[in-house]
Amino acid sequence: MNYRWATATAVGHVREMNEDSVFPRTDGSGPGPQIIAVADGMGGAAAGDVASRVAIEAATGDDDAAGARARIARSNRAVLDAVVEDPARRGMGTTLTVGIFHPDGTLELGHVGDSRAYLLRDGELEQLTEDHTLVAEMVSQGQLTPLQAQSHPRRHMLTRVIGMPDVEADFHDVELREGDRVMFCSDGLTGMVDDRAIGLLLADAADPSEAAWSLVEAANSAGGLDNTTVAIVDVSP
Repeated sequence: MNYRWATATAVGHVREMNEDSVFPRTDGSGPGPQIIAVADGMGGAAAGDVASRVAIEAATGDDDAAGARARIARSNRAVLDAVVEDPARRGMGTTLTVGIFHPDGTLELGHVGDSRAYLLRDGELEQLTEDHTLVAEMVSQGQLTPLQAQSHPRRHMLTRVIGMPDVEADFHDVELREGDRVMFCSDGLTGMVDDRAIGLLLADAADPSEAAWSLVEAANSAGGLDNTTVAIVDVSP
């Protein structure tokens, strides 16, 4: 397979600092293996921006043989070590969604938190990751409906983050096809733009760069209450 990718990130209209990180920072194309990663830091004064940057740097190192499990574990160790180095950072953490796009068309996913990966295939949008949040657990247990979850006051409360000892991550592989479009994003997008609108914008965009920036602009137009980061990968023979 051949992959063509683009990324975009913006601080939004409310936050003073962008605590998201993304890899790579430049657009490109190639047959893979290609690593794509999005992280959304948390902690504010406890250095959420540091957490996301440290996690991304550890997850996207140059060891091409490392799989998603090793990269997630390496990221978690790096964030924990950063807290030991500077106790003022205690409490910082980050989401992390990392994908390895292999030459044979396999997408190897690793995921912690509520950043997301989506697949657009034949006009249908599918969420590939599960949110590690309190309300997501409540929905799965039947305590809330998905509609109620959208406005729940604790909808942003994470149950798993990079920076927790022995954090449990989700891993799975996706077999990609010609014409697929994959999106990774922080919750700055999904908190402002619903899945239907995301699917339409993804389907309408001519290339990954147009798709990424149109989604960031949509989040900002809806209020831009959070940092928004998007990574898009198109799949071709």
